[in-house]
Amino acid sequence: MERHNKAIAAIAANVRCFYDRKESFRICHGSTNSTRTSPFRRDKMIDTSRLSHVLKVDKEKKTALVEPNVPMDRLVETTMKYGLVPPVVMEFPGITVGGGYAGTSGESSSFKYGFFDRTINYVNMILANGDMVTASRTERADLFNGAAGAVGSLGITTLLELQLIEAKKYVETTYHPVSSVSEAIQKLKKLTTDPDLDYIDGILFSLNNGVIITGRMTDTSDANLPIRQFSRARDPWFYLHVQDILSNNPTATTTELIPLDEYLFRYDRGGFWVGRSAFHYFYTPFNWLTRWFLDDLLHTRVMYTALHASGFSTQYVIQDLALPYSTVEEFIKYTDMTFEIYPLWLCPLRQEILPTFHPHSNETEADGKTLKPMLNVGLWGYGHPDRYAFFKLNRHLEAKLRKLGGMKWLYANTYYSETEFWSIYDRKWYDALRTKYHATSLPSVYDKVRTDVDAQEKAIKTSWSYWLLTKWPISGLWGLWKAATSEQRLLAKKERWKSIEEKDCVD
Repeated sequence: MERHNKAIAAIAANVRCFYDRKESFRICHGSTNSTRTSPFRRDKMIDTSRLSHVLKVDKEKKTALVEPNVPMDRLVETTMKYGLVPPVVMEFPGITVGGGYAGTSGESSSFKYGFFDRTINYVNMILANGDMVTASRTERADLFNGAAGAVGSLGITTLLELQLIEAKKYVETTYHPVSSVSEAIQKLKKLTTDPDLDYIDGILFSLNNGVIITGRMTDTSDANLPIRQFSRARDPWFYLHVQDILSNNPTATTTELIPLDEYLFRYDRGGFWVGRSAFHYFYTPFNWLTRWFLDDLLHTRVMYTALHASGFSTQYVIQDLALPYSTVEEFIKYTDMTFEIYPLWLCPLRQEILPTFHPHSNETEADGKTLKPMLNVGLWGYGHPDRYAFFKLNRHLEAKLRKLGGMKWLYANTYYSETEFWSIYDRKWYDALRTKYHATSLPSVYDKVRTDVDAQEKAIKTSWSYWLLTKWPISGLWGLWKAATSEQRLLAKKERWKSIEEKDCVD
């Protein structure tokens, strides 16, 4: 704590300097899991990258005191030593605790616990004027709820106390085949009412072919159930494994055991399935041998480095959309006709309290107060190769989403005009928070998430290096080089081998 207190005192002093000079700044975390690019200058950054430690795990209270830049894999590794695990764990191991709070993190346990910030007891923050404050559901509750999802536009998170639950050895995972979008939606709605389930998500491989996946934590090892792993180079990517199960058992349910840590990060290798696009881009065969040989480059930490370096984040559709159950089928049929992107990821979500920057709708249960759950659709795949057509198609997607009462995650490229954006979110509430907590000198949520298409086009026309990075195969090769030489790759490899070696010793 002494080290932590010294670090945040130095950060607060730097923040006060910006505030006194009436200058804006952004936060440098040292890594990102956003697909948006940041044009901000380094001399306008506050560096918080060293706030990356788990300070305490309290087994009796079932809490963890954590700095914001602790990634999910390190958090889970630490808490599981105490027989505990966070209720909501983001599927990508490099996503940080602070990123989960400042962004929107709805995962396969969010049907039960809500978004990640609902599992946080309190946060410590440095406001834009340098003041250090604590916010929780009972102390500065407006700041606590408002900063969740506000992408760091209300201050800098420096410490979080997380709730933990009892961890079990395995997740008993069951695959339920579905033959239509309607059947998938109805099965999801039914399964989310089962109190014995801990995790629920789904994969649609087409309009008439998909799987709903349920998980239940257990310490029991059934001799009749196989135990599967997904973190080693020789293991299958999770979605390919699911596809094989569906091919072999197109109508019957299948159950297997997955070690808890393997289950939590089952989508890391291949980044769900978007990693397959790299094979398509480089005209490389996509098979077990090539996936094994290139495995170091196909984990999400490395893939995010390549994504940003290559410029693919402005050419590739990476969007998470949440819709009411009543309109999600129409939306999926729209994406089928317009984008022809598969697979799609389905994740049921318990809604947030309002107002919020998290996806939400105004549909309520019979009591007129409780917000109905929503369904997240993960739409990730190649966009239109023409930049103007790509932009136009994304604008059409946003319009369709609004028409159907849905909202998008703000980690992705956002094309709304400022007027459109603030017709979706509560600007009066947000501006009042910004004023109350001295945050008006910081970039707003809209400033941080908007995609400046005109600036991108200008850069292509005036910068030969930027123009070059739009050409095949230069952009891909540059992204591959940056990924192959990045420190994040080396760190990820070291951590992964350490985990595998420990697991093999146990085996």
